[in-house]
Amino acid sequence: MSNLSPVDTPIASNLSELTTLEIAQALAQRLAISSTDWHKLKSNRKARAQEQAIAALIFLIQNQKEEALPRLQQATGWLDRSISAPPCPDHH
Repeated sequence: MSNLSPVDTPIASNLSELTTLEIAQALAQRLAISSTDWHKLKSNRKARAQEQAIAALIFLIQNQKEEALPRLQQATGWLDRSISAPPCPDHH
């Protein structure tokens, strides 16, 4: 067992080299639903809420509260089930 605390790990030292915005953007990339997973995850409430919440955080970090608020509301909507994914358009 290691005696390292979470802040002593190599990951934490690498994170200290990044700005808060860069960390949030990296997390947004990780949480983004890819086009290949879209149909599988378009109704996944946790995935959709995470995607919207991190987008809101990025806007907050950039001091753009008017952009953050609707994304936070969408994240909340996914979690409280007040919104749902629209059906896919017909493919002709």
